[in-house]
Amino acid sequence: MEVADNRGAPVLGLRERKKLRTRATLIDAAVGLCDRQGFDGTTVDQIAAIADVSPRTFSRYFATKDAIALALIDEILDHTAAQLARQPADIDHFEAMRRAYIGMAEATKTAPVGGFTSARLLQILRIVVTSSALRHAAIEYRANPVDAVVAQRMGTTVDDRRVKLVAAVWGGLLMTALQDATRDLTDAVSITVDDLIDAFEATYTDFVGQIAPLRQLV
Repeated sequence: MEVADNRGAPVLGLRERKKLRTRATLIDAAVGLCDRQGFDGTTVDQIAAIADVSPRTFSRYFATKDAIALALIDEILDHTAAQLARQPADIDHFEAMRRAYIGMAEATKTAPVGGFTSARLLQILRIVVTSSALRHAAIEYRANPVDAVVAQRMGTTVDDRRVKLVAAVWGGLLMTALQDATRDLTDAVSITVDDLIDAFEATYTDFVGQIAPLRQLV
């Protein structure tokens, strides 16, 4: 049950808070395990054991192992969507997304312990890049929070083909930058947020150079 505090904000009841803690514990367990041994080499039973819950409890929060992986990716998307919502409405959508992703990455440098830190961002990206299934899931269109803000900027809905086109192009750009930054997976643990930003900026510059002639034709 929810009640309101003296500012009118909802305060979660004990059961709801416990559910959120269990979910967070499962996600943290998955991050640690998958970062050490890879997503493909990690099982639901292992995640449940680290989180000190039963596999049945795991299934109450996440239907599959893939579902918890999407929750990790959504951590990045949630923070990026918040950055994107702050971008001026009169700038190009791709430029707005560039600023949003860089803003998200920069913000991790000063995030408090327990927040969305640089270490957390890098862990999630290392997990994604070591699994072909996750690389595909990361760019698959599913109307995520970033897509929702893009749709809002366009004055349309997430079902609009234009939103899906932007998402597809942007997903390819992001994955190209990530694979460039982590080309040598044996050195992935030494990659910094600044390395990621540099790879992203270089890829974005190449992208803008490729589409510039197309813009002139429009």
